[in-house]
Amino acid sequence: MAAEDKRIPMDGLSAEQLFGSGKGLTYDDFIVLPGYIDFQASEVDIETQVTRNIRIKRPLVSSPMDTVTEWKMAATLALLGGIGIVHYNNSIDAQVEHVRKVKRFENGFILDPVVLSPRNTVHDVDTLKIEHGFSGIPITQDGTLGSKLVGIVTNRDIDFEKDRGRPLAEVMTTELVTANEGVTLHEANNILKQSKKGKLPVVDDAFRLVALLSRRDLLKNKEYPNSSKSEGKQLLVGAAVSTRAEDRDRVEALVGAGADIILIDSAQGYSVFQIKMLRFIKEHFPGVDVIAGNVVTMDQARALIEAGADALRVGMGPGSICITQTMMAVGRPQASAVYHCAKYAKDFGVPVIADGGVQGIGHIAKALSIGAGAVMAGYLLAGTSESPGEYFYDNGMRVKRYRGMASVEAMDAGGGKRYLSEDNKVVIPQGVSGTVLDRGSLVDYIPYLMKGLQQSFQDMGYANVDSLREALYSGSMRFEHRTAAAQAEGTVHSLHSYSPPKFGRIQVDGF
Repeated sequence: MAAEDKRIPMDGLSAEQLFGSGKGLTYDDFIVLPGYIDFQASEVDIETQVTRNIRIKRPLVSSPMDTVTEWKMAATLALLGGIGIVHYNNSIDAQVEHVRKVKRFENGFILDPVVLSPRNTVHDVDTLKIEHGFSGIPITQDGTLGSKLVGIVTNRDIDFEKDRGRPLAEVMTTELVTANEGVTLHEANNILKQSKKGKLPVVDDAFRLVALLSRRDLLKNKEYPNSSKSEGKQLLVGAAVSTRAEDRDRVEALVGAGADIILIDSAQGYSVFQIKMLRFIKEHFPGVDVIAGNVVTMDQARALIEAGADALRVGMGPGSICITQTMMAVGRPQASAVYHCAKYAKDFGVPVIADGGVQGIGHIAKALSIGAGAVMAGYLLAGTSESPGEYFYDNGMRVKRYRGMASVEAMDAGGGKRYLSEDNKVVIPQGVSGTVLDRGSLVDYIPYLMKGLQQSFQDMGYANVDSLREALYSGSMRFEHRTAAAQAEGTVHSLHSYSPPKFGRIQVDGF
C-alpha cells in the first residue's frame, strides 16, 4: 500500500475549499468541525492584534454608531479588554470631549455626575433619586459640570424637609471636603475615609467641578487585569471620522485629545476620498494607527493597504439594521468577505476587523476562525447600560433605541457623512431604526461572551488565536457547509416552550 494511503482521512473541507466554491457564505452557512482538547477553557488566550501596532486582550471593538459608542461604552469596554470607537455624529468638540473622558478615566471616578443649581428644589432631588437611585448631588453655580462648586445636597440635608419646593440654596451643605484635579484613586480614598463623607467632589484650580467620587462606587470598585491601556497607563480609545476634507480638522483635534486609533468611516471604502484621507492621516499623524474601510474584496483591501491602512474594517450590508444589499444591490455575504480579505491582508501584517452580522458567541468564534483579528459589534452592544440613550418600555419589555447610521434619523443628525452622496435633498436610507432589549451592564455581559468564546476555542481544539490562525491557513482546521435543515437542527427545536439564556435568544449556531 502506498504511503499516502496510510494517512488519516480528514473530514470536511479546508477553508480554501469551503470559500473556493464561488458561493457567498454567511456565518450560518458553515460550521467548524471539533478538534482535540488537551487544555482547560480557562487556559485559552484570546489576546489579538486589532491593528498593526495595537494588541488587545479581548477581540471586541464597539461600532462608531450614535446609539452604541460614546465615552461610557469606550471606557468600560477598554477596562474589559476591548476597545471602543467613538462616533462622529456630533460636533468636533463633543467628540473630542468623549475621547478625553476615556483618556483621563480612572476606575472609580464619575466623570459626568448629575449636577443641580442652587435654584433647583428639593423636589428635583426627589425626582433624581427615583430615576437614578442616588441623592448625593453636587451643586454648582449654573447647574452644570465645569461650573464653580457651591455646595452638595445629601439625604441628611433633606430627609426631614417638609417643604419639597424649597430651593437647594437654603438646604445644601456649603462646608465642603474636596480633592484637587489629578488626585489618584488611592489619595481620594484616603480623603473619603478621613472625612467620613459619602461623596468627594473633584475640582480644578478655579474650584470648578470636574468629577465626583462616591464611597459606594469605591466599595464595589473592581480590578480589571485585561484592560486595554497605552504605555502611559491610559485606556485605549478610537474615534471615527468621515472621508470628507473638512474632517481633517476633526482628525487633528482627536489626535490632540489622545485618540489611539482613527477609523475612517465609509460604507464603501474603495474610493479616492478614503485614500486621500488615509494618506493625509499617515503623513501628518504617523503615530496614530488608522482603521480603513469598509471593504469586502481583495482589490479593495489592496488599495487601502497600499495607502497605509493599519487595519481593515470588513463588511458591507450584513448588520441587523443595514439594508445596503437590498437597496444598493452591492455588498458581499460576511463570511466570504472576512475570509478573502483576511487571507490577502495577512501577508502585509494588517489585521481585519469583521464588522456586522455578529449575533452571538458562535458568530464571534466563526469570524476569528476564518481570519478576523477582532469583531466589531453594534447590535451586540446596543441595549447595554453603557450605550447612549435612555431605557423605555415597549410592550412590557425594557428596551433602548438602536439605529443604523444610514437610517433617516441618523442621517438627519449627520450620519450621512459616511455615504458618498452629494444631494442631501433626496435621502436614500441604507439602514433602519429599531429597539433592542436591555442587556444589563457590560461588566457582566462581556465576561459572559468571552467565557463562551474560550469554550468555543476549546471545542475547536485551539488554545490561542495564533494556533487558530496557523490551522486555518495550513488546512488542518476543517469546516462543513450547513443546509437549512442542519441549521434548524443545530438550534432549539421540537419544544413546546423554553427559557432563553440570560443574555438573549439562542442564535442559529446554538450558542
